[in-house]
Amino acid sequence: MQSIIISTLIRTLVAGTPLLLGTLGEIVTERSGVLNLGVEGMMAVGAMTAFTVTLTTGSPWLGLLAAVFAGTLAAGIHAFVSITLKANQVVSGLALTMLGLGVSGLFGKPFIGRPLPSKLTTVALPGLAHIPVVGRIFFAQDPLFYIAVIIGILLWVLLTRTRWGIEIRSVGENPAAAEVQGVGVVRIRYLCVLLGGALAGMAGAHLSLVYSKSWTEGLTGGRGWIVIALTIFALWNPLRAFLGAFLFGCIFVLQYLLQPIGVPPNLLAMMPYLATLAVLLAGGLRRDRRRLLAPAKLGEPYTKGER
Repeated sequence: MQSIIISTLIRTLVAGTPLLLGTLGEIVTERSGVLNLGVEGMMAVGAMTAFTVTLTTGSPWLGLLAAVFAGTLAAGIHAFVSITLKANQVVSGLALTMLGLGVSGLFGKPFIGRPLPSKLTTVALPGLAHIPVVGRIFFAQDPLFYIAVIIGILLWVLLTRTRWGIEIRSVGENPAAAEVQGVGVVRIRYLCVLLGGALAGMAGAHLSLVYSKSWTEGLTGGRGWIVIALTIFALWNPLRAFLGAFLFGCIFVLQYLLQPIGVPPNLLAMMPYLATLAVLLAGGLRRDRRRLLAPAKLGEPYTKGER
C-alpha cells in the first residue's frame, strides 16, 4: 500500500508541474491587468516546438529553450493586440488559442509517433533523495519540477516583497495612479504578458519532453483552460498555485487508478473538467468580486493620460 501511495504522489507532482508553470505565468500576466485566454494555444506551441527541436538536435535543453521562445513570441502577439492596439482581450486570447492549436497541429503533424532520441530525465538531489519516503517523492523529480518550484517562490517574493511587485500590482489595480508615480504601465504589462507566455511555453515543453515523451495533436488536452480556473482558485497568489496545480495533478492521476476497479472511462475523463467547472462556479457564487482579490482593472485596456 505504501508503494502505491508513493507512486501516486510522484505521478501527481509530474502531472501537476505543467499546470503550475502555466498558472504562475497567468498569475503574473493578470496581476498586471491583462487577461490572456490564449494559454492553451501557447502551451500547444511550446509542446510542439520543444518536441521538434529536441528530435532535430538531440538536446532536450535546446528544445526547452525553443519552447520558451515560442511561448514568448505567441504572447507577444497578444500583448501587441491587447495593449498597443487596445483590442478586446477576451477575443484576442481566444484567437491566440485557436492560432496556437492550428499552428502546432499543422507543423507538428510530420512528427506524430516519432520517438525522442533524448529526454529530460529524473534528477535525484544529492543527500535529499535518500530521505525515507519524502526523498523519493520530492527530491527525485525531473528538472522542470525543481524549476517550477523555484519560479513559484521567486514570483511570490517578487509580487509581495519587492518594489517591482508593487508596480506590477499597482498597474493592475489603478494604472492611472501608477502612471502619475512614474510607473511605465505599457512596459510592465508587456513584460508580464511575455513572462506569462514564456512560462506557458515551458509548461508545454514539460508535456512533450517529460509527461508524455511524445507529440500528438491535442496533447495539451484542455490544460490551458484549467490553468485559467486555477488562477482564480489561487486568488492570484503564486503560493496558492502550488495547491491548486498539484490537486488537479492528482485528479489526472486518479483517472488511471480508478479505471481498473470498474469506474467508467468516460466519467474519469470528465473529472478534471468537472473540477474546473466547480472551481469557476465557486468563484462565481461570491457576491463581492473584490473578495476574490482579482486585479481591479483586469481585462481593461489603458490609454496613457487616462483618468
